[in-house]
Amino acid sequence: MPKTDQLPLYELTRGELVESIHFGSIAISDNQGRLVGWYGDPNTRTFLRSSAKPFQAIPFIEQNGQAYFDLSLEEIALICASHSGTDKHVASIQAIQKKTGVSELELMCGTHPIHDKSTVEEMRERGEEATPNRHNCSGKHTGMLAFAHMHNWSTSDYLELEHNVQVSILRAFSEMSGVPVENIIIGIDGCSAPNFAVPLHNAALAFARLCDPQDFSRERANACRMITSAMMGNAFMVGGPGMFDTQLMEVTSGQIVSKGGAEGYQALGIMPGALGADSPALGIAFKISDGDLRSRARPAISIEILRQLNALTPEQESKLSKFGPSRTLKNWRDLEIGDSNPAFKLNLISPY
Repeated sequence: MPKTDQLPLYELTRGELVESIHFGSIAISDNQGRLVGWYGDPNTRTFLRSSAKPFQAIPFIEQNGQAYFDLSLEEIALICASHSGTDKHVASIQAIQKKTGVSELELMCGTHPIHDKSTVEEMRERGEEATPNRHNCSGKHTGMLAFAHMHNWSTSDYLELEHNVQVSILRAFSEMSGVPVENIIIGIDGCSAPNFAVPLHNAALAFARLCDPQDFSRERANACRMITSAMMGNAFMVGGPGMFDTQLMEVTSGQIVSKGGAEGYQALGIMPGALGADSPALGIAFKISDGDLRSRARPAISIEILRQLNALTPEQESKLSKFGPSRTLKNWRDLEIGDSNPAFKLNLISPY
């Protein structure tokens, strides 16, 4: 049976001594809800944060919002994104807003410092201040508002739990994750939108179903397939330059969906057939207990999970090597002073 504690996931050494350890848990599920792999406590209940974005887009796409507003797959990917605020991202956001009648003034995500350094320099040279469209969640908020516009619902309260937009999203996420609505813990995300906490096992199930939605209605299945195709085919829009989700999806080319979240959360979806002929879709969710605020462990742990599942070729691992799983640590003088390494071995039920 799975253990019920948080275990070491990633270790950092200085010299020959382990100096710090990231603890956490991992769950891997197929689309029937079978737990096929775990480490630590797969029933850890925690917020998905931005890993929830593909599910927050489902009702809008399921109700044919992309056709209603003639949205491209690139624009759908941006609705599911935590983008880095580049000019390309903003141009796409503005294109969505022009098509849907959404105004940037309607966005309630606020503003924050821009992630992409080159964009920061370019904005400084132009004397441009950050606005809500530069926020990493502006695509999600624009999608929510477009959904409201499509139905002539109010927009001033689109983030309220009782609003039709949020009711639809919560219901869809409940169906995808297998957790009844009343058992989903609701919190408020950094962008002010509602967010969901469920066990890692159920979040993994949701991602497995996103990758293989065959048991859902035609409308739901088509929405899931459109979202995964949009994200994998337009990976730059989901993240941006140098970002892990973007590079993993680019390197694996239609095999893996990747969506990270804040506070050490990461979710991955492996498409059917990606692990070999007739292999099932798998969903993966893990949480780093300390929040991994510098994001030094999350990409490396992701790669190690995929490595243990034989989901990456040697060539793909090589292209992703800057993220890990093992890395040499250097100081400000570029001297090698230690290493960082995965500290876990998955419990796997075969065949998976």
